[in-house]
Amino acid sequence: MDSFEWNRMAGAFLAALLSLLALSILTDEFLMRPEVPQQKGYVVAGVEAEADAGEAAPAEAEPPVEVFLASADLARGEAAFKKCAACHSINEGGANGVGPNLWGIVGAPHARVAGFQYSDALAARKGEPWSWAALDAWLRSPKAAIPGNRMAFAGIGRPQERADLLVYLNSKSSRPLPIPAAPPPAAEATADAPAEAATTAPAEAAAGAGAPA
Repeated sequence: MDSFEWNRMAGAFLAALLSLLALSILTDEFLMRPEVPQQKGYVVAGVEAEADAGEAAPAEAEPPVEVFLASADLARGEAAFKKCAACHSINEGGANGVGPNLWGIVGAPHARVAGFQYSDALAARKGEPWSWAALDAWLRSPKAAIPGNRMAFAGIGRPQERADLLVYLNSKSSRPLPIPAAPPPAAEATADAPAEAATTAPAEAAAGAGAPA
């Protein structure tokens, strides 16, 4: 067999290989490639809408501290004060620790203890009263209530526990303040008023239409 025949056979073999390679590429492109859906997973009617509504719904505001003061317990508050006792004394004339003495703190002005080195953030509030609401915000998160203060305390998340503690702090005073009353549920009455007005308006309009001129 001469060289021409070998070259012709080699050419045919290479052509067959190229044909197989092209066929394999076309097969992968059109037959084997999976179709990726634009929306992954299964869609269950109503579920997606509920999830979106849940994400869009604003967080419910916490009721004012007066609501929880109405059911506050002195004994529970004394137990809650154990979280503060490592840094604060509470008895009249007690020494300052890491934090100032807290005798008579409810209603007292900020930065009131002479000789205690308050942070600049607290010193800037000097003279402002420690009201029930101000103390509640402080106990919830000192860093959020007065940014820049040095108090290393994460805060008390449960509003009822804060109210219990406030009642106990208030009792440690020569002149305890009266417990403020919880505000009336005015929000519910306001919410019902438009609905009632919308119900009675058509009836009044119908009555007016039938009245003589």
